[in-house]
Amino acid sequence: MNDAYANPNITALEALLQQQRDSFMKDGFPSADIRIDRLARIADIHLRYKDQLIDALSADFGHRSRFQSTITDVLSASREAKETQREIKNWMRAEKRKVPFPMNLLGGRAHIHYQPLGIVGNMSPWNFPAYLAFSPAIGAIAAGNRIMLKPSDLTPATSQVIKTMVADAFNPEEMAVVTGDVEVAIAFSQLPFDHLVYTGGPEVAKSVMAAAARNLVPVTLELGGKCPVIVDSDADIKTAAQRTMTMKAMNSGQLCLSPDYVLLPEDKLEKFLSHAKATMNGFFPRYVDNDDFTSVINERHLARLKGYIDEAQQAGCRIESLNPAEEDFSQAPRKLPFQFVVNPDDTLKVINEELFGPLLCLKTYRNFDEAIAYVNAKPRPLALYFFSNNPTNIDKVLTTTCSGGVTINDVAQHITCPDLPLAGVGNSGMGAYHGHHGFLQFSHKKAVYKQGLLSMGKYLAPPSTEKKQKFIDKML
Repeated sequence: MNDAYANPNITALEALLQQQRDSFMKDGFPSADIRIDRLARIADIHLRYKDQLIDALSADFGHRSRFQSTITDVLSASREAKETQREIKNWMRAEKRKVPFPMNLLGGRAHIHYQPLGIVGNMSPWNFPAYLAFSPAIGAIAAGNRIMLKPSDLTPATSQVIKTMVADAFNPEEMAVVTGDVEVAIAFSQLPFDHLVYTGGPEVAKSVMAAAARNLVPVTLELGGKCPVIVDSDADIKTAAQRTMTMKAMNSGQLCLSPDYVLLPEDKLEKFLSHAKATMNGFFPRYVDNDDFTSVINERHLARLKGYIDEAQQAGCRIESLNPAEEDFSQAPRKLPFQFVVNPDDTLKVINEELFGPLLCLKTYRNFDEAIAYVNAKPRPLALYFFSNNPTNIDKVLTTTCSGGVTINDVAQHITCPDLPLAGVGNSGMGAYHGHHGFLQFSHKKAVYKQGLLSMGKYLAPPSTEKKQKFIDKML
């Protein structure tokens, strides 16, 4: 049903946007049943195109775990669409608001009406290219919007499958997919959407936000950052290490919520490192031909990660590399074994740049306040993880650090709760979506007031009189 828009120029993009806008204005705000039907189609195409999508993801990465792709890019989107279907009618209900005296005595009534914004654009990234294309779209459709998707050019096979999926289930007036290179992405960011979502890095986000600002387009930015793990002195070190590495292993660390560095008491370093190594070696007794181990997305990112390690080695850092099967990685398809960098100097890229790969920094601290100060001295992360059984310290982390989200005694599990937002703050982004928060993000909260029998307007209209002044004075 959906016409191809491969490598469109700005004129074609504008025409597609206008096509959606005309349809939106003609049809009016969609009913709950229409929104539920659209979400059902999203769930359906994820099941019907599951194998094609998983194969495309692996082709784009060089190799990607089928098990992981099924969970993160198929099951997650399908489940989110189905859960949203069940909630839409509740979310769409008007919400009553209080009417102040004396209007409430005169029959005045007020409520919030959730109105669709119109057309939402979504620029999704390469690391979870299917899920992060459809998750914001689910929120936008739940709110009654039309949507245009621009998947990453770094995952062309996946982008093509996404385009086929959408074309199979939607008319272009409802949802459309735009594919192409960086020039297409730049043109896409310049369109006068009613809202624009971008997931990626802070530097590109600045350009996207600047382009959107020319049309006063509001933006939602999900930008990641250096997500820290703080391990308290009373924490179970084995549990902290196992849970940290479980999330670090996902997608070989190519995840915006992946931990970038761990802050540990000095006397806990070796124990944590020992358990972390054992956990990883249990996950990956070999790397090169392991179906569960994901490749680095491309040669540029592989070179970037190797550059971090080379710089750290030249600076004299202790580096612990895992290669239990003593494999030769020279012929491996962009696979890099997990490596730990211990106490890197704060001038090094490995501790300052977002890693997005199978590397993890371990930093020690002498006292808890030192760990808090270290986190607060850096740009605000998308997530912070704290292992502790101390209620006072847990409260201190929650009230003195700033991050998009927090998981206590685990890593990244807050994202599995559909009633919590995915949201950044500061350098890690702005705005929120996921579940009900997506519906709210892509809705306009329209204020509605219904006048009663009498209007207060007559007391405000000229001419002013002594009687009117006395009435106002009485209100004061």
